[in-house]
Amino acid sequence: MDTEIFSQVDNYISNLLAPEDKVLTDTIKSLGAEGLPQHSVSPNQGKFLQVMMIVCNAKKVLELGTLGGYSTIWLARALPNNGKVVTIEVDKHHGDVAQKNINNAGLSQKVDLRVGKALDILPQIIAEKDEPFDMIFIDADKPPYAEYFDYALQLSRPGTLIICDNVIREGKVLDSNTIDEKVKGVQRLNKMLSLNTKVTATILQTVGVKEYDGMAIAVVNRVHV
Repeated sequence: MDTEIFSQVDNYISNLLAPEDKVLTDTIKSLGAEGLPQHSVSPNQGKFLQVMMIVCNAKKVLELGTLGGYSTIWLARALPNNGKVVTIEVDKHHGDVAQKNINNAGLSQKVDLRVGKALDILPQIIAEKDEPFDMIFIDADKPPYAEYFDYALQLSRPGTLIICDNVIREGKVLDSNTIDEKVKGVQRLNKMLSLNTKVTATILQTVGVKEYDGMAIAVVNRVHV
């Protein structure tokens, strides 16, 4: 099958169920203008995250990997008035662009943007001993994905939904001899999920404007199995 059909169908779905407004299109434009990579989720994936938030009645969300704030805006828009997204971005320039886009969306009161290495900031969040997160979206650098997931578990409660993006890498996860650190990172995560009794997890393959990849979806168990 011609892979162009995947993008066409993705656009069909997005136009029907996840149309972008000016805030979102301006956010995407800002990435190009500011020299950021175009690695944001697709509109349909943004809507998927919103649906997942509604399913788990999310009021408090953690995001690893803000980039220009596109996915952050989708997440924050699905929150109730008293909801909060804590989002972590390693690159200061990316964070500055994201904050402008978040402000432009009128969502600054719902978003707590923290700039720095996630492996440094996550222990700080744990030390704050605040309420656990209802949903966690991991879309950051791939080599430490398994470590990010371990921290996510520490910041979760039974029923918390954890979603990890880009875990199939166009099928490159099948290569057991890969030297690609990004692929090796998600391979470690996927293997860990298969052995982790604290969660019930699966991986959905994804196709569309973001080509061929996948999302790992895990729910923290109420009782360890």
